[in-house]
Amino acid sequence: MTAISLVINDVPHGPIEVRDDLSMNDFLREVLGMTGTKFGCGVSQCLSCVVIVDEPDGGGSSTSPTCITTAVSFNGKQIRTVEGHAKAGQLSALQKAFIAHYAFQCGYCTAGFLNEAQVFLERLEAAPVPRAGLEQAIIEALDGHLCRCSGYVRYHQAVRDVVLAEPARYLL
Repeated sequence: MTAISLVINDVPHGPIEVRDDLSMNDFLREVLGMTGTKFGCGVSQCLSCVVIVDEPDGGGSSTSPTCITTAVSFNGKQIRTVEGHAKAGQLSALQKAFIAHYAFQCGYCTAGFLNEAQVFLERLEAAPVPRAGLEQAIIEALDGHLCRCSGYVRYHQAVRDVVLAEPARYLL
């Protein structure tokens, strides 16, 4: 058993004693009751389970799978889950675009796509791309995420619409 402390969606948690082999997915779902993060394949191949990990120095963020990664490995980290996208009861622009494009069918992979797309938008904001390179940038950013309902086109359209709604923010 190890005591962990971390910040999830700007809320501190811990110290909480957890088994050393407890997955982060199980920690979020079973210990904290945060069921937005899904368990997909269990081998980090579908990426339905990814959460956003923020660098402590504000130097960016990345995603990390939770199905094969232990909760202990997140000790001291600051993360964001799908539950953290809406602020003050208002959906984010990305969430609204996902809904507008019906960028989900069963919704199982949606949390992973949403988190990865958010990291992509933050990277674009820091390092904009030319309009001509946007499609390839979206493909590369969301590559590896699997959707069993094959809703890829709709996810890509939603992300594209968010970028094109604020071209000065995301594009060169």
